[in-house]
Amino acid sequence: MKKNTTDFEARCWADHKKRLAFRQMERFFQFNDLIVSKERLHSIMSCAVQRNRRLDEDPLMVFQFHQAVRSFVRAGYHMMLKEKKHAVGVPPGKVSAWVLGLLSEEEYRNPLLVFKKAFREYNIREFDYFMSGIVYFSLGVYEHLPERNIINPYIHLIKMLDAAHLILERRGKSIKKTHKKISGKQKTS
Repeated sequence: MKKNTTDFEARCWADHKKRLAFRQMERFFQFNDLIVSKERLHSIMSCAVQRNRRLDEDPLMVFQFHQAVRSFVRAGYHMMLKEKKHAVGVPPGKVSAWVLGLLSEEEYRNPLLVFKKAFREYNIREFDYFMSGIVYFSLGVYEHLPERNIINPYIHLIKMLDAAHLILERRGKSIKKTHKKISGKQKTS
């Protein structure tokens, strides 16, 4: 007799892994604004690190954000794997420090480097463990703090959010340019 098992692991926006990483990123930013996501991640992180502080947000919203970030990390991993196929245009010239944020100038010019560096240091399971840990410690008041170094995955995650937003922004501009070129050729024909 065959056992019927239910997969309780949430798979938000589960698309075909390698082909649709950009769509997953786009969906993440459709439901989560970049600035709001960074602020929410910061508030979760600060509550997880402080002993007697609990996050005031609705736990359901925190869990949904947790699941969205998990999908975001997986999409970033698959986007990194397909790096050569998805080349992103590099803007010429000097970049101001305000535009860079946490990214270095090299990472700003090639945002996929952010994902390479992050996944060279941590794998997907370690990012899942990090997110689960900070969500767990932020939703309650505990005497013990997280046992691992949680600052580095946090910084990598913030940089990945910036890089993904930059990639999608540049990709959107290049798509608009190609649509204009195509529509211009059709009008002249």
